Amino acid sequence: MRRYINIFLSMTLLAFFSQSCESFLEEELVTDVSAGSYYPTPDGFEDAVRACYTPTKNFWGQEIGGTLTVFGTDIFTNGADGSHKGFNQYDTRLNPATAYARDLWRDFYQAINQTNAVIGRAPDIDLPEADKTLRVAEARFLRALYYFTLIKHYGDIHFTLEETQGLELEANRTPRETIYAEGIIPDLEFAIANLPETQSDYGRATKPAAEFLLAKAYLTRGYLTNSDSDFQSAYNMMNSVIENYGFSLLDDWGSLWNIDNQVNSEVIWSVQNTSTWLINGNGHRFHLYFLMEYDKLQGMQRDTENGRPWKRFKPTDFMLGLWDRDVDVRYAQGFKHVWYANYEGSIPTDGSGNLVYNIGDTSVFLPGVEWTQEQKDAVPYAVYSPSDYTERVYATVNKFIDPTRPDRQWEGGQRDFIVMRLADAYLVAAEALNQLGMNDEAAEYINAVRVRAAYDGSEEAMKITASDVDLDFILDERARELFGEMHRWEDLTRTGKLLERVTLHNPIAAENIQSFHVLRPIPQDQIDRTPAGYQQNSGY
Repeated sequence: MRRYINIFLSMTLLAFFSQSCESFLEEELVTDVSAGSYYPTPDGFEDAVRACYTPTKNFWGQEIGGTLTVFGTDIFTNGADGSHKGFNQYDTRLNPATAYARDLWRDFYQAINQTNAVIGRAPDIDLPEADKTLRVAEARFLRALYYFTLIKHYGDIHFTLEETQGLELEANRTPRETIYAEGIIPDLEFAIANLPETQSDYGRATKPAAEFLLAKAYLTRGYLTNSDSDFQSAYNMMNSVIENYGFSLLDDWGSLWNIDNQVNSEVIWSVQNTSTWLINGNGHRFHLYFLMEYDKLQGMQRDTENGRPWKRFKPTDFMLGLWDRDVDVRYAQGFKHVWYANYEGSIPTDGSGNLVYNIGDTSVFLPGVEWTQEQKDAVPYAVYSPSDYTERVYATVNKFIDPTRPDRQWEGGQRDFIVMRLADAYLVAAEALNQLGMNDEAAEYINAVRVRAAYDGSEEAMKITASDVDLDFILDERARELFGEMHRWEDLTRTGKLLERVTLHNPIAAENIQSFHVLRPIPQDQIDRTPAGYQQNSGY
């Protein structure tokens, strides 16, 4: 999967143009290379299924995905750089013509059409029925994933289960409830019934991944319908993921982010990247976006180990205060605190011209708490307390740092992007139980996540009781555990907490955010190319 997902389209085009060039030189015309002629073959069908996965790499781990899910929340605001700050500041830059609102719509409808093509053409493919059923189940899992993402961001949208092969100008606006009932849920039920628990090609859809996604869909629909049945189904599905497939939380929370430990017992499904840079496409790019501007500070220059800082996503003060750092490892292990000198030219000197420290010594330190000026003056390195933070210097998330890139300017990292993991499953189960009024049981699921994150000897101090459990506590715990992993905006919009919590905790966003911002604008180019027009979301 790492190899084929990334390169299907480019290699198909390469093969086509290579054949065309040879044929041209030999004066032989080759015209019959198309989806219509290639997809009906067994090899073509397999490649068509692989192509269904490719759009996942255009969203998860990319700037568009981070901008649409990390920005504009209670736990991240904008750093100094970037062209998409409107998604954080909720100002006039967030409008129907904005690029990322357009690109998500465009990319995922192309993806849906690819899945529709696989599903619709499968009956005519000369393959064993079991093989076809498996591949159709993968395509239906992915179609559900793409539709689920689109309705979370746009609300009522165009809905079709048929492949578009020619020019199509008409578009509908189907209610979300219909898309759940006729698309997402049936697709995932089919996937659950027909996918194996594991696949030899790591990264393909599996039964537990489909159960995980269906649990999220039921949970999200439950808030729309106020349905105990949906919340119960969400819990049942997620409890199956937790209990039935041998997944387990890693003993050490920090080991989740060890780049040599990407396939482990906690990962349920991830988007695949590779260290073979030639075929990695955009790769995993989140190593770029959370970094502060360390390379302009004393004793430092940009290098591969520390990363290329694009200064997009800055933690809010609220986020940095969420952990009890005496008992919880996740702040200490989830952020980078020390930068070691790698550039002699900007190391300070004493009165005699001698360096006050050497290459490899601490050069920059972010203690995460306030230091007095006297404390700062007592050490040779630079110290930045929280009150010193700016849009350029701030606490840096280290979940995604990738020191394996071939050089310091390289943008596409090799990390897989974890879309589904077991700690999230525990917290979703707890959220569903909370909505059912079952807080004793919810506390047990939350404690599984919290105890894993405890310093040795602090396990009891990390435990909570039913009286601690409410929706705000669950959202705080999701922030402590899942920060930066492309869940937050969707968590806040699902639970109806976006306006409240952004207003309280993100001062830059609070100035402009309004209730209609729980949905993104329908892209202007969709409206323009629909002859009768296309209804815009309220407020835009």
